[in-house]
Amino acid sequence: MVPTRLGRATLTVALALTASLADSGPALADPSPAQARARLVKLNEQADQVVERYNQATETYKKAKKKYDVLNGELGRQGAVADGLRKDLAEVAVNEYQANAYTGWQRFAFHGDPEAALSSLATLEQLAEARAAKVRAFEATTKGLRDRRDNAKRVLAEADGARDKIRGEKTEIDKLIKEQTKLARRLGVFRTGDPDSPGIEYNGPASGNARTALEFAFAQVGKPYRFGGTGPGSFDCSGLTQAAWRAAGVSLPRTTWTQWSWGASRRVPLDAIEPGDLLFSKGLGHMGIYAGDGKMVHAPQTGDVIKVVNLDDYWRNRLVGAIRP
Repeated sequence: MVPTRLGRATLTVALALTASLADSGPALADPSPAQARARLVKLNEQADQVVERYNQATETYKKAKKKYDVLNGELGRQGAVADGLRKDLAEVAVNEYQANAYTGWQRFAFHGDPEAALSSLATLEQLAEARAAKVRAFEATTKGLRDRRDNAKRVLAEADGARDKIRGEKTEIDKLIKEQTKLARRLGVFRTGDPDSPGIEYNGPASGNARTALEFAFAQVGKPYRFGGTGPGSFDCSGLTQAAWRAAGVSLPRTTWTQWSWGASRRVPLDAIEPGDLLFSKGLGHMGIYAGDGKMVHAPQTGDVIKVVNLDDYWRNRLVGAIRP
């Protein structure tokens, strides 16, 4: 019986080792071109989401920091007002002390001058009213100062939290970019782009400010995609759409998510899109501008350049909606 148990144990170990080797084999081998392309597509979709989170965190930090700077400036001005009121209070106190010392009841009692005594009393009353007014102003100012200081501290904490989130998103993006670049180079599709690219001319059917936006976007064709890019030498997807429509006189928010939210009342069906409309992918990780004639101009992903693409089945299946600025 003992040899049988040993034999079964040995067989179990052998089978486990064989399975382990079998599982590790494909992982050690280089992926096929088809596998690499599929992996790159997944990485690009993942990067779209992370980049948008990065952009959102960046915008949150910028807004919080701007608000803090404004509050901090108010804090300085309010502090100067409080210092001035503090000096005024000191002067009132000195004047009141002097008035009490030299023109009080003693003068009326010992010098028998009623008019002078009443005048002194009026002076005392005026000084007391002046002091009370200064005290009230000082208290109101210092309270406002404390409130602003507390508010500024809260806003600064929010900005610091947003900045920490940016660092975390940046670390994840760097990892994704490294793998994206490796796969794109292996497949021979990596393009560095030219920050000084003159772009191409737009000859589509758009008119009005939509045409102006598309002319701007087409003039960026050939420039590199860069996450967080807002121009002029590189752009990410929402950075390009924002810059293009800014050239046409329309102010869009910074990120894909906020542009989608901004256009809640401006959404149009995908079967009714017109040149200049903003096109959004499912998950809101990517976007572009419809150029007309079944084409879209966009800033794709790391390792690629701003380009014009056909809205074929691949892109149409990825779209979730459109907005007309």
